[in-house]
Parts: sequence; C-alpha cells; structure tokens
Amino acid sequence: MLSTKNLSHSTMKQAILITAYKNFEHLVDILDFFDESFEFYIHVDKKSIIPKSVFKKINSRKNVKTLSQRYKVNWGGVNHLKSILFLAGNALQEPDTQYFHLISGQDFPIKNTLQFKKMINSSKSKDYLEYFEVPTKAWANENGGLDRVQYYHLFDMLDAKKHIKWLWWFVRLQKKFHFKRSIKNEIPKLYGGSTWWSLSRETLQYVVNYTNKNPYLINRLQYTFCPEEIYFQTIIMNSDYSKKVINDNLRYIDWESTRIGKYSASPAVLSSSDFEKIKASKKIFARKFDNPISDNLKVMLQNNN
Repeated sequence: MLSTKNLSHSTMKQAILITAYKNFEHLVDILDFFDESFEFYIHVDKKSIIPKSVFKKINSRKNVKTLSQRYKVNWGGVNHLKSILFLAGNALQEPDTQYFHLISGQDFPIKNTLQFKKMINSSKSKDYLEYFEVPTKAWANENGGLDRVQYYHLFDMLDAKKHIKWLWWFVRLQKKFHFKRSIKNEIPKLYGGSTWWSLSRETLQYVVNYTNKNPYLINRLQYTFCPEEIYFQTIIMNSDYSKKVINDNLRYIDWESTRIGKYSASPAVLSSSDFEKIKASKKIFARKFDNPISDNLKVMLQNNN
C-alpha cells in the first residue's frame, strides 16, 4: 500500500473531464471511486435523458463543478470537440487545479487515488497524449486520415447510428466527382491520435488560448470526421509543448477483439476476463465499460484498489 505521508498537502489538485451519453449509474461509480480532492467537469449529450435520481446524486457532489448538456453530440461530429473545449475552459477557471484527465462516460480508473496522486506528483511536467503524423498507416482506410479533412462529413447533421450508409455515400460521391476541400496555410502540420489524454495545466491552457486566438482551425474542422482526434494533437505537437509529450495516453483499450481484417471501428467492451491484463498494465484508465457486461470487472477493480 502506498504511504499517505506528505501527500495531502503537496499533491496537485486534479480534474476529471468527462463526456457521456448513457449508463449514468456508471458515471456515479466513477465519482465514488475518487476522493474529494478530484474535481469533475461533466458534459452529457443534449439528446440524452439523465434519470432524476441519478441527476440528484451527481449534482449534489461538491466536487462536481460542471454538469452540462450544452451540445447535441453526434458520433463523428465537431460538437464532441466543442464539448471538450467547453469543459477545459471551465476547469481552467480553478487556479489550483494543475492536472487534467479527459475520459468518456464509459471509462473507469484502474489505479487508486493515491497512485494517481503519486504519479502526477512525479511527472507533473509531462503530458500523456497519443500522437502520430497525418497521413498515417493507422488510418490507411481513410487515405491516411486526409479524407477526414478533405471532404465534407455530415455527422453533426445526421445520426450515424441511423444513417451511416448515407454519410459514407456522401463522401464517396465527393470522391467520384473529384471534389476536395482546400487545406490552407493557416492549418499547421496535421497530427492525430486518441481523443483521451492527461495534460498539465500549462499545456491545456495553451490549447484553449490557441483556440481563442486562432478560430480558423476549429471553424475549418466543421464538417470533418472525428476532429477531436486531430485537434489537440495538431496544436500541441506544433508547439514548444511537444517536448513535454509522452506518446502514451495511459488508457487501456482493447482494439484487437473487435478487429475485422486490418481495422477496428470500436473498442471491445471489457469484462472480468480482462482483469489480469488490465491489472498488469501501466495504464490509469480503461475503456470501455458497459452494463451489465462490465459489472463484475468493475467490482474486481474496486476491490483490488
């Protein structure tokens, strides 16, 4: 067990930023896992309905600083990025918070709070962010990722769960007629990577300041595909803050179990059979969790900590 000596006064305050759209009882379990030295900033898809009993549980917590349904979030659209930036701006208003973790409502912590505090204290100047240059082999089926920004994508207008065939048909139509959106010089070298990260205050503040001073980039990312997988990486890796970045976002995610050929569209839902692999990892969060498949795993992780 980790010693608690000298941790209570020297530990930096941390914030957990969460974007969610379902499984709200699981959201309560995330809050219960952390002590009150961790603050929470939560955005829930405007289309989602939070049960009143769960809303009361969440909203009554003193360390829940934001609980908002500001944006209607469709998978693949720009509003997810806007909700993340909204949470980041709110969290940065708390001057004592020095470290920020972005997770989804289907994540769960796999280290205990003392381990979180010890890790951040020992690496407070580091940023944990997956990144790669675009174009990349990781997005080979999307022309290395360039298709994301060179063609119009209508995910904010249409729900991919209902209209995915039409959404991709529209992209193919643009390709057929050789229509491409220009990428002007205002856009720096493109980088991509996972949506989820753990960033220091100065780096996150830089991204928010950049957004306010350079609205062209986020405006240009309207009608692109999953811009939150490009935005933070592109801004940070084109700055001096790139020297602080560890190319690992410290998230345990199983892409292999859902892989078809070379590609996997969505990470596997984790279950108790994944416990040993998760425990052996050096990650701090795992995803994704879904009730009831992940219920036993969640209990095992809580008992292990």
